[in-house]
Amino acid sequence: MPKLVKLPRKGKAVFVGDTHGDLQATKVVIKNFLKDNFYVIFLGDYVDRGPFSKENIDYLLELKEKNENLILLAGNHEMFPVVNCSPAEFWESLNGEEFDYYKKKFLEFPLVVCGRGFIALHGALPDVKSFKEIEEIKTGDENWFRIVWGDFKEADGDFLGNFLGRPRFGKKYFEKIMKRLRRNVLIRAHDPYAPEKMFDKRCLTIFTSSSYGTERKIAILDLEKKIESADDIEIIRF
Repeated sequence: MPKLVKLPRKGKAVFVGDTHGDLQATKVVIKNFLKDNFYVIFLGDYVDRGPFSKENIDYLLELKEKNENLILLAGNHEMFPVVNCSPAEFWESLNGEEFDYYKKKFLEFPLVVCGRGFIALHGALPDVKSFKEIEEIKTGDENWFRIVWGDFKEADGDFLGNFLGRPRFGKKYFEKIMKRLRRNVLIRAHDPYAPEKMFDKRCLTIFTSSSYGTERKIAILDLEKKIESADDIEIIRF
């Protein structure tokens, strides 16, 4: 399965942050945006924390079978069989057969989406020199871990150390990778408390679950327009 999805230069793209069992939020997005000329990209973390983890992911997996313009990226909570996370009530509720089923499904999820001027993923950028190298990332390797577990902090510097097991990176690292990939804006999720816009409005963090008591957000952009800044992306709050 491909690890990178390239979006066309037509239509609109809707980016959805962590939903974490917030089935209501997922259904609101699907009802309003899964339609012709729209690509709906979920940035990972469909399970754990919220009350309807299984219902949330089953709903999306069923829809995915019928809709090519629905894209489900991997988050760290889907990768529990590779690197444990906490809480993990979804995984702990499964029997052996169910565990194997979801593990297989989730390991098929792509890691990265890109388009005209932007890149989107769950956590932090991998240390790659080109998009071609993203396809060479192996499950469990360092770049894989950065994508599904990594964070950014509004600070100078490259690698800023680990915080609660999550690698953190600063502006120097961000700008280095974005320059290599020739992209202006990163759209990510993973951290409900990160500033919405970092690094001179080039890093946009959105979170869509209500499980942290934070405002639900999604992001919408025009695929025909080159994205120069996070200000070119519409944020909807609900």
